[in-house]
Amino acid sequence: MAENLRSDLSVAALADRAGLSPRHFARAFATEIGIGPRRYVDLVRLEATQRMLTETVDGVNRIAHVCGYGTPEAMRRALVRELRLSPTQYRETFRRKGVVSRRSS
Repeated sequence: MAENLRSDLSVAALADRAGLSPRHFARAFATEIGIGPRRYVDLVRLEATQRMLTETVDGVNRIAHVCGYGTPEAMRRALVRELRLSPTQYRETFRRKGVVSRRSS
């Protein structure tokens, strides 16, 4: 999932790829991983967002696109919901000085 954040990672799409019904897939996933697939995708996207905010100079629009959010606003809401910080606040708080000098590929 982490390599395909822009793909359709809905429960229905993941279940289809696994050859299972969405309900069975969600239960099996939660049993194996410990959290539901929707929550897992949210956390993987959030982790990628955090990494890009601290390791690149990419703008919020690009980061939202690369991390699979439909809009920059959706990414902002996810950060605020989970971390209580906007993308700008997160970047200012956690970016190491002098490290961010490249654009992601």
